[in-house]
Amino acid sequence: MAAVHRELAERAARQAPLGSAPSLTTLRRAIRRDLSAGERAGLAGGEREACKHDVFLARPRGWRNQVWEADHVQAPVLVEVEGNARRPWVTWFLDCATNTVMGVAVTPGYPSRESVLAALRSAVLREEPFGPQGGLPERVRVDRGKDFLSRTVAAAFGALVVEVEDLPACTPHLKGTVEGLNRAVESMFLAALPGYVRQPRPGRRRGRPKDEVLLDFEDFTARLLDWASWWNTVHQPGPLGGKTTEAWEADPTPVREVSPEELWTFTLEDDGRIRVVSTRGVRFRRRDYVGPWMTGLAGTGVRVRFVPHHDHRIEVFDATTGRYPGPATVSDEASPEQITAVRTARAARSRRLRKDLTAAQRERYAAVTRPGKAERLGAVSAVQAGAELAAADRADLSRLALPDLIPPAAAPPTWRTPPSLAARTRQDPMSPASAVPDGSPPAAGADGGQDGAAR
Repeated sequence: MAAVHRELAERAARQAPLGSAPSLTTLRRAIRRDLSAGERAGLAGGEREACKHDVFLARPRGWRNQVWEADHVQAPVLVEVEGNARRPWVTWFLDCATNTVMGVAVTPGYPSRESVLAALRSAVLREEPFGPQGGLPERVRVDRGKDFLSRTVAAAFGALVVEVEDLPACTPHLKGTVEGLNRAVESMFLAALPGYVRQPRPGRRRGRPKDEVLLDFEDFTARLLDWASWWNTVHQPGPLGGKTTEAWEADPTPVREVSPEELWTFTLEDDGRIRVVSTRGVRFRRRDYVGPWMTGLAGTGVRVRFVPHHDHRIEVFDATTGRYPGPATVSDEASPEQITAVRTARAARSRRLRKDLTAAQRERYAAVTRPGKAERLGAVSAVQAGAELAAADRADLSRLALPDLIPPAAAPPTWRTPPSLAARTRQDPMSPASAVPDGSPPAAGADGGQDGAAR
């Protein structure tokens, strides 16, 4: 508003004495009168802020297991994971008809398709810690998350005959049930935990006590599961008339169930290849996996199924009958000390690469007080430039390739090779083809082609 007022004042000054600019108070009053709250919020904060002032229709509540909504949410709480402070991610499925948390999976780092499958297994099975609710839904709403739309998750939903509704991006109002749960878990539970890091206002950072003791990952997961159980059994939501588990149990809709064994099989990833059991076990991703059941089965064709990112174990199925003989583990797995050393070396290399990348991308320019071209700073001597270019040439292996070092062999004499290509081939002095002129067919005898060929 201040910028518009200055522009109006400059325009009025150029047109004086024909007109005068309105005061800033008058301009603000006119904008508040002519623009809605959503339009003003959109001009100030963009489309997302404008959407907060829109009115949306409410969907019919439906019946249990008709529609689930799924989402990833990063908890605004620092948790100790192997000596480091991290913000864990929560993946959960929520029943839209009864506001019931069907299943939860907590991941210390970034979630993946394995997090989705773990949460799905906990949501479908009707066992602790989520109580009697469970079964298969008719439809699941997701918001274009790559983990929910991955090939493995799509195959699992297809095997379980569950329809996936892919919502447009940046439309949280289309899955308002799970978005409301994300807001509720923060205000009702996470805000009271040690390590809460949500900023109170944009641009300001909330200070944390230096002597604050963070929860470890196990304790945080236990508390989150207890809160989910409280949400399902004790919490009294207003739209359901204060009912909790009673709303689920009072619904007469039949529950479509699946056995734990079938569910486990359907939610495993399959690479689609048939492997053969050798004397060293099953070869998978350049590792050998063995199991006690493999004795006497060398030469048998098998298929491998596995939990994504769990490289220590695979599930092996007979390629012909589909029978499940048992799991297999890595035969030469490294010791915990070796794994720790490898992780330390990887972390040091990652820090070094990030430092080099930051230094390469840092550009310094001279500060100016008058309009002019940008002046890049940073002098480089000729010796430094030559040394850096030489190092870059040595690192570029494609420059070392010599594709024409050994010319290709000559074509058979019956081929009609263009002279430009025949000159670039190597000739074998012991071969009869070397006596044939380049690009010319074999000569025939005076008595015909057959006699010439005989001679």
